[in-house]
Amino acid sequence: MEFQDHFSRQSAIYLKARPTYPEDLFSYLSKISPSNELCWDCATGNGQAAISLAQRFKKIIATDGSEQQIQNAIAKENIEYRIGTAEESGLENNSVDLITVATAAHWFNTDLFYKEAERVSKRNGVLAIWTYSEAKISEEIDRLMEWFMYDYLYEYWPDGRWYVRNKYETLPFPFEAIQTPDFFCRMNWNREQWLNYIRSWSAYNNFIAKHSADPIEILLPQLNRLWNSIETKSVVWPLHLKCARLNSLE
Repeated sequence: MEFQDHFSRQSAIYLKARPTYPEDLFSYLSKISPSNELCWDCATGNGQAAISLAQRFKKIIATDGSEQQIQNAIAKENIEYRIGTAEESGLENNSVDLITVATAAHWFNTDLFYKEAERVSKRNGVLAIWTYSEAKISEEIDRLMEWFMYDYLYEYWPDGRWYVRNKYETLPFPFEAIQTPDFFCRMNWNREQWLNYIRSWSAYNNFIAKHSADPIEILLPQLNRLWNSIETKSVVWPLHLKCARLNSLE
């Protein structure tokens, strides 16, 4: 099926601008996986999750439909990067212990992806998909960003973004979910790092493609008042994790 590519244009900045996932998330996933032989990191992007998973699994096969993202991915000896979609991975039947999807499942044809996940999963293999919702910085900045994201840039978000807005609560997930701990992405960023994060958004780049203008210009007067150029702030994104065991033994 046709790959929905929302990030190739900004693949280089994506690598340095996105928050990193917490190590305790990957430790948890490695513990509930039936073994630590093979993990499929689906829609790997720049390999951010794959790098942490590679510390805990013998081999990672990391796929993405974007050649540009794969070209910018972080190399590691036990990670094999491949161009491939969530719905047609090219992996062998019943071969994978853990399937991970980091902040990307909302772009998939979920019916086809879940069939593919069941095909490649070992007995009792684990499927783990997650996203982070809006960052928490301060009350005033959070209100400003809410307006910028969902009023000013509203029409520039691709449809799948609304699953993120709803914290994956409305994302189809036809499996018995495992109860999981709470996890958070935490970064200490200055204002320019926050602006680079905004520049990695699909809506930001869709706005520029349509108007040949930078939407950050309308944000800066108020943001500069709330966040000076040398100040570092704590930025926290709540993670929303869905996990299930596939092909479980009766």
